[in-house]
Amino acid sequence: MTDDDVDFPPGDGPTSGISVTLTAGTLQAIRERVGKRGVSAYLEKAAQRQIERDNLDELIADFDEVHGPADPEAVAAKRARLTGGASSAGAAA
Repeated sequence: MTDDDVDFPPGDGPTSGISVTLTAGTLQAIRERVGKRGVSAYLEKAAQRQIERDNLDELIADFDEVHGPADPEAVAAKRARLTGGASSAGAAA
C-alpha cells in the first residue's frame, strides 16, 4: 500500500516534495518573515489555512442554500453584542 492509497487530513501524513512557483515579491516577503529554511513550513501552514477557509465557504454556501442568506441587520446586531460595539447594519462583514 502506498501513501497515494491512503487519505490523510490536512497537516497529517508523510511529507512530499513538489515544485511551487511564486512571484519574486511573495517569496521575498515569506523569506523576510521566516528565513530561507522556513519557507516550506510557512507554505504548509498557509495551505492548511486556505483549506479551512475553503471548507468554511462550502459550509456557508450549503447553509445559505437550505436556509437562505443571513439577514445583514441580524448579523450586525449579533456582531455588536459579541464585540460590545454599536450595531451598524452598513458595516463590512
